[in-house]
Amino acid sequence: MSGSQATILVVDDEPFNLEIIEEYLDGEGYILHTAEDGLDAWTQLEANPGKFDVVLLDRMMPKLDGMDVLRKIKSHRKLKSTPVILQTAKASQQNIIEGMESGAYYYLTKPFDDEMLCSIVKTALEDKLRYDLLKLKLEESVRGLAVIQEAHFEFQTIDEANDLAKVLANACAYPDRVVTGISELLINAVEHGNLEICYEDKTRLVAKDEWKDEVNRRLQLPEYTDKKVLVRFQRKNSVNRILIEDEGSGFEWKNYLELDPQRAFDSHGRGIAMAKMTSVDEINYQGCGNKVELIIQGVINSSQT
Repeated sequence: MSGSQATILVVDDEPFNLEIIEEYLDGEGYILHTAEDGLDAWTQLEANPGKFDVVLLDRMMPKLDGMDVLRKIKSHRKLKSTPVILQTAKASQQNIIEGMESGAYYYLTKPFDDEMLCSIVKTALEDKLRYDLLKLKLEESVRGLAVIQEAHFEFQTIDEANDLAKVLANACAYPDRVVTGISELLINAVEHGNLEICYEDKTRLVAKDEWKDEVNRRLQLPEYTDKKVLVRFQRKNSVNRILIEDEGSGFEWKNYLELDPQRAFDSHGRGIAMAKMTSVDEINYQGCGNKVELIIQGVINSSQT
């Protein structure tokens, strides 16, 4: 998938809503397919699980409800990693929590404007591309990592964070599951830790498509150029521990361990909660939040190395 050729399935039982969404996304370079109800959507998804990069899914529909389609997607071996953007007129906190807990980490409440739609779609696509690249590289498995009991690393950049995530994931059982969570926490240590990009700053930067440029700019500034993230990997019996420590001043980490309905419509801010829910077994922050320990259960067997 290249960003400009991403394929999106838009699901809504109201023809007018389909027209509006198609109009909003027109000119973005996406390949758009539509489904008029949940059953139509599931038929298309099941017939070709690798076809769609993102599903923009209406919640309330006849034949097969949007929540039922979402659960089918997340329980399907080939479809479960497909990002789902849940769009609905029901915006109560309980509805949002239900959608997020079922796997819809991207949310839109009707009526929404074109900028909000385009921003959320772009974020979902970028997340999928990054996760797919991480998992693809895992196929180039690093032999011998099963015998490592303890190792120390340090890094500075986002690219180095992703490279290290692949190494650490390959030292664990089921690397394709854990790599995304490890990557999220390593990147968080760079952008929010060492580089001090706060939540509001990232919201603004993502909206203007300037986040990567700002990260690279700050990496060159004297106050940040020597800062490193320190990582310690330790295995004891069947428990893998990854301690990540940045040189930042910390953050209010308790606010990000769970999926917060108040941030459901933001273009970011779900990575730590997603890692906790789907990727690693435990996330334990220490002190002010510039130290975090990931606990991952399981040992590598001979077929994984």
